[in-house]
Amino acid sequence: MPNPVRTTYTPDQLSAGAFPVVLDAVTIAADQVLPRGAVLGQIAIGGEYALSLSAATDGSEDPVVILDAAIDTTGAAAPGIVRLTGQVLGSELTIGTGHTLASVKAALRPLSLFVR
Repeated sequence: MPNPVRTTYTPDQLSAGAFPVVLDAVTIAADQVLPRGAVLGQIAIGGEYALSLSAATDGSEDPVVILDAAIDTTGAAAPGIVRLTGQVLGSELTIGTGHTLASVKAALRPLSLFVR
């Protein structure tokens, strides 16, 4: 009798509820290696997205979306998928320097991105 085959199911750890998830394709700025769940801001000139750092002065200091799939833009900007709305687990977010979970939560709430 052969051994049984075991498979492992890993649920979507980023999602945290039933609020509708809206995704969009955007351009992620060059020279970043970002995991799924990175909190991004939009650069005012050019409209690309980068990890939101509170000390930035290019517009990306304001968190506006959450990266939905890991991406490596080493060398050149690349298309990426972001969440515009939904509920996410705070423990799964990658937050840039100077931000806290509380500050990101407050910034994203009016945009219908709810951090739990």
